[in-house]
Amino acid sequence: MFSRCALLLPHNGHQQVRGMATLKTISMRLKSVKNIQKITQSMKMVSAAKYNRAERELRTARPYGAATKAFYEKVDVKGEEEKPNQLIVACSSDRGLCGAIHSNVCKHIKAELAEDSSKAAILCVGDKSRAQLSRVLAQNIIGQVGEVGRKPATFEDAAKVATFILNSGYDFGSGKIIYNRFRTVVTYDTLELPFFTASGISAAEKIGVYDSLDADVVQSYMEYSLASLMFFALKEGACSEQSSRMTSMDAASKNAGEMIDKLTLTYNRTRQAVITGELIEIISGAACV
Repeated sequence: MFSRCALLLPHNGHQQVRGMATLKTISMRLKSVKNIQKITQSMKMVSAAKYNRAERELRTARPYGAATKAFYEKVDVKGEEEKPNQLIVACSSDRGLCGAIHSNVCKHIKAELAEDSSKAAILCVGDKSRAQLSRVLAQNIIGQVGEVGRKPATFEDAAKVATFILNSGYDFGSGKIIYNRFRTVVTYDTLELPFFTASGISAAEKIGVYDSLDADVVQSYMEYSLASLMFFALKEGACSEQSSRMTSMDAASKNAGEMIDKLTLTYNRTRQAVITGELIEIISGAACV
C-alpha cells in the first residue's frame, strides 16, 4: 500500500506548480520557432542575391550547351553499338535545403536503371547525388566530384570534371548528363544531355559535311564539347538550385509565421487559465477564513 502512495509524491520532493511547466514548454517552443524563422528569412535573402548572379551567368553559359547540342544533331551522332556501356553523370551539389531538386535527378536515374543497371556507370557531381544513389546503386558509382555548389562554377571546374571522365578508365560507348534546366523562379525540368566518344563522332553518317576533320581535331573537339556541356549543366543546376532554395525558404518562413501565431495564442490562453485558477484559489481561501 505504501509503495502505491509513493507514486503520488512530487519528483525530488518538490511540488510542481500547476500550469508553470506547460507555459515554460510553450515559451521555449515559441522562442525556437522564432529563431528558425530568422534563419530561414536570412537564407532567403542570401539565396535571392545568389540567384540574381546565377541567372546573369546562365545567360552567357547557355550558348556553350546550345552549340554542342546543335553539332550533335547536325551530324546525327549515335552511340557505339559495339560498346553498350553507358556513363551517366548525376549533376547535383553539396548543399541541401532546396526542395526536391537533387532528389529529382536521382529519381530520374533510378527509374532509368530500374530494369537493368549492369551496363551503366554513374559519376556523381556533388555529395547529395552520391548520398542518395549509393543506397541502391552503390556498385554502379565509379567516382564523385566534391566541393560543388559552394562557389559559382567556372569553365575550369567543368574541364576538371571532363578530364576526370576521360581518365576514369571506364570504356563507354555513349553517355548522358542528368541535370535540372532552369525555366522560371518556381519551375525547372530534369533533362538529359547526351555526349559521345571521339570514335562515335567520327563514325557519324553526316560528319562529312565538315571538311578537314582528322582524328586529332575530332578528339580535341570531343574534349572541348564535353567540358562545354558540363559547364552548361553546372550553370543550369546552380540557377535552379538557388531559385528552389529561395522558394523553399520563403515557404518555410511563412510556415514558421503561422506556427508562431498558433503558439502565441496557445501561450496567452494557457497563461490566462493559470492566472484565473490562482485567483479562484485565493478567493476560495479568503472565503473559508
